[in-house]
Amino acid sequence: MGILNATPDSFAGDGQLGQKAVDNALKMIDDGADILDIGGESTRPGAAKITADEEIRRILPLLKVLSKRDITLSVDTSKAEVARAALEYGAHIINDISGGTFDEQMFPLLAATNCGYVLMHLRGTPQTMQWSEAAGQTTSDVIREIQLFWAAQIDKATQHGISRERIACDPGFGFGKSAEENLETLRRGAALKSNGQPLICAVSRKSTIGKLLDDAPPQERLWGTAAGVALAINNGYDVIRVHDVAQMRQVARVADAIIRH
Repeated sequence: MGILNATPDSFAGDGQLGQKAVDNALKMIDDGADILDIGGESTRPGAAKITADEEIRRILPLLKVLSKRDITLSVDTSKAEVARAALEYGAHIINDISGGTFDEQMFPLLAATNCGYVLMHLRGTPQTMQWSEAAGQTTSDVIREIQLFWAAQIDKATQHGISRERIACDPGFGFGKSAEENLETLRRGAALKSNGQPLICAVSRKSTIGKLLDDAPPQERLWGTAAGVALAINNGYDVIRVHDVAQMRQVARVADAIIRH
């Protein structure tokens, strides 16, 4: 899953709008991406909120072009209004960082479609999650916390008529968790996989990787990301969400050959 940030304020410094974003998307396809994940609102810690209209304005030009290509399209949004527009313009998956908790209309909307849904765990919001981590708002077992959250939200989704077969789960690496908790989600992939849903790894260029590499900036976290991706695959993750598609595709192919024969 290639990350396509149609924003001016991405944490990774890769935010692009207009033709540059289209060119980046086409390169990701050429580099072997199976899915493109388009985001019109930054969810980095402390990011400013934007309106649904602005978010739609950023992603629709990309969807209009990319929906004509043979590529699965995901849209990263927690707003039902944005999700509706994205699906109308050819998106196949909605990737919701809130796991259905930010907008009560999300599950009813998705129930009327046949799209895929990525259900992520986070603490707080992008505006407060740094505070949550700094203040020690953590649990003794982050894996259990994530499992309980997923179980509750999957139950709500299925009650609305969204089948489990349409849902993948993301533990939310970097979203309101300490560095150690983030690493724990990679170590205990098998426990997270026990709910039977496909598991998504999103460690690419995250700050925890930077901390382990002497505070390396996002653009210098390629090899640290590669290590995280390889070990995530070893521990049961099914999808890797990355900025550097060509390089991480090589990592995934070798890791798959060793681990999954």
